[in-house]
Amino acid sequence: MANSNQLTGMPNGHLHELFVDELRDILGGEKQLLKGLKKLANGASSPTLKAAFEEHYAQTEQHIERLKDAFKSIGLTARGKKCKAMEGLLEEADEIMESFEDSQILDAALIAAAQKVEHYEIASYGCLVTYAHLMEHTEAEELLSQTLAEEKDTDVKLTEIAMSESNVAA
Repeated sequence: MANSNQLTGMPNGHLHELFVDELRDILGGEKQLLKGLKKLANGASSPTLKAAFEEHYAQTEQHIERLKDAFKSIGLTARGKKCKAMEGLLEEADEIMESFEDSQILDAALIAAAQKVEHYEIASYGCLVTYAHLMEHTEAEELLSQTLAEEKDTDVKLTEIAMSESNVAA
């Protein structure tokens, strides 16, 4: 696949196959995350934290739509794949909820689990933005950059909730 892209003159075409694979991975991961965010919201006792998880659920739906648009911008149909990293992070979140379900530190534990997910997403989108930039996929780069900024904002918001409520209360 990469050789044919290099022949068409695409800048840094050798990255195309990796770019598409990573797009499919994060699309699958975002879809998996929707279920996880519902569980996190249901497990949170803080109204602020519950609202943050619900807001991120709505954002995640937008992220999925942007990913579909990114695929379309490079002439491909959006198709996700099972994201093993997201699967593992969500399994860990489930374990945390079970371990601390009757504890006053559950919200702090939920934030820790959610921030691990955010950091994975930030890393994924950061790489995708770089690849899109190098291949001059301008529309995809803009779409992915917007999502990257939102993921970073969510991470900051979770830290603020942790520092103002959950970690202090724990």
